[in-house]
Amino acid sequence: MENLALIPGLTGAAPIQNIGAYGLELAERLHSVSVWEAATGERREMAPEDCGLGYRESVFKHDRGGQRIVLAITLRLPRRWEPVTGYVELERELAARGCARPSAGDIFDAVCALRRRKLPDPAQLGNAGSFFKNPIVDRARHAELIDRFPSLVSYPLAGGRYKIGAAWLIEACQLRGVSRGRAGVYEGQALVLVNRGGASGREVLELAREIQERVLARFGIALEPEVLIIGA
Repeated sequence: MENLALIPGLTGAAPIQNIGAYGLELAERLHSVSVWEAATGERREMAPEDCGLGYRESVFKHDRGGQRIVLAITLRLPRRWEPVTGYVELERELAARGCARPSAGDIFDAVCALRRRKLPDPAQLGNAGSFFKNPIVDRARHAELIDRFPSLVSYPLAGGRYKIGAAWLIEACQLRGVSRGRAGVYEGQALVLVNRGGASGREVLELAREIQERVLARFGIALEPEVLIIGA
């Protein structure tokens, strides 16, 4: 679980978002989710396959009006610990620290350092973490994008698909660090939209829409919000 260090929020939110970072997702360690169902008034145990877990996705994200409330989660950890170090940034951080054979503590420390450098502390600067999902494209679309934009940041996935770095797309549209009223794009990580003080929900959403429109116009890619937007 050390790869998920410093993700803000409570445990109950973890399966709702299927939280993940630096090469690991909760779905890979989840045994079950205990929920209370409003329709029956009963507690129910849900297996991972019943939770519709995907990339920052679950059945819980689509519940409305307290249809299901997460009460607890149960994790299943490997009996024999193995480091998860395939994420490029994490590999580089561990190499810089001279950790050829990292322990769980080494990975924890490296992840914490990376997050503190790149992401704002919600207690200091209002934000909801990564605002957009990294889009996923097929092999043909990826080849087309690489041909047009050789510096494109992307990661291969199973089945010949590729995850495109949404932060790179936003930066390429020269939007990192910009402000629109009291809302802005964080200087250290273009995926994070921040409240610079007193921004309304409308201001944040207007900025998000501008980002989506600019990325779509330049790359033909539709960015999908990762956050859950309520009442809009």
